[in-house]
Amino acid sequence: MRSYSSSSLNAIWLLMATNILVFIVTLIRPDVIFLLGLTPALFLHRPWTIITNLFVHGGFTHIFFNMISLYFLGSFLIRLVGEGNFTKVYFIGGIVGNILYIVLGPENIPGVGASGAIFAAGGALATMAPRLPVLVFPIPVPVPLWAAMTFFLVISFFVRGIAWQAHLGGFLVGLIAGYVFRRRRRVRYYG
Repeated sequence: MRSYSSSSLNAIWLLMATNILVFIVTLIRPDVIFLLGLTPALFLHRPWTIITNLFVHGGFTHIFFNMISLYFLGSFLIRLVGEGNFTKVYFIGGIVGNILYIVLGPENIPGVGASGAIFAAGGALATMAPRLPVLVFPIPVPVPLWAAMTFFLVISFFVRGIAWQAHLGGFLVGLIAGYVFRRRRRVRYYG
């Protein structure tokens, strides 16, 4: 069995740096959001947005919580499956989430953010380490990871302005990836 516990976090640092750089650019030039954001009605004219929207965020709170989630979920997933597998899950989850946004989302509203990709990492972990205790603000006690991920997914269905389609697509990819990784390793992580 291969151990990834000493894996580097270069992929996470690169993703975080790119997200922060693009966020700074959008503060200087807000029109970049429309060039890089995924607007379903314009997708055939701007196919690059199926990837670029993963690096665009709609405000400080949006990028802050996404980067915190990326760091914690991503660094744990990298330790379990390695940097290459993490990167695959991240981008495939983000793209599948974006496809669901194109199919089910509002056609003229740009979808932005790394949430679909982050939900993919969270879904993989929820399958591989379902009972891993995590802190969720403002709950004062740790909850199992599967419960936290399910809670955040369900909440996204009810909060206006959140692309629940991207969250759902990413989460489903993550669940499948976690199942595949788990079967390959034939061990149960943290319960």
